[in-house]
Amino acid sequence: MTALEFRRHDHRGCVAGALRAAEGRCAAAGLRLTPVRRRVLELLLEDHRALGAYDILARLAAEGAAAQPPVAYRALEFLTRNGFAHKIERLNAYVACGRPGAPHDPAFLICRACATVAEAAAPAGERSVGTAARQAGFQVERVVIEAEGLCPGCQHAAPPR
Repeated sequence: MTALEFRRHDHRGCVAGALRAAEGRCAAAGLRLTPVRRRVLELLLEDHRALGAYDILARLAAEGAAAQPPVAYRALEFLTRNGFAHKIERLNAYVACGRPGAPHDPAFLICRACATVAEAAAPAGERSVGTAARQAGFQVERVVIEAEGLCPGCQHAAPPR
């Protein structure tokens, strides 16, 4: 289970690569990555923290952009529907997808101290949910795995409990 967001990495390259992937996927699928949608994606990519719609609106307003709630919600809906972002249910907030365009079942690791959210591959336990659902005749459409704890940096900074 790799969680790049918790390790030091070339963050500028990370952001640039994600934006290129989004632009490429939109061009190939005939989707419009409007300036607002692109900017919302950039905001989500800035620091690997989940942002709520009103956080995004505040940042857009500070930049002089249209800052009405439908603007943020429409952009976030487009980004999540097309696999460029994920909603973190626990936080009622959004993060950029770590693997845009690639089929995957993410698990989210949420640091309770610094609020960093890392996307990792879902563990084998998710497959057991599918098995249980099949046995019950239930069709799973989406599984969300979210774990809260301390990232490596915060573990070293915080006194033990």
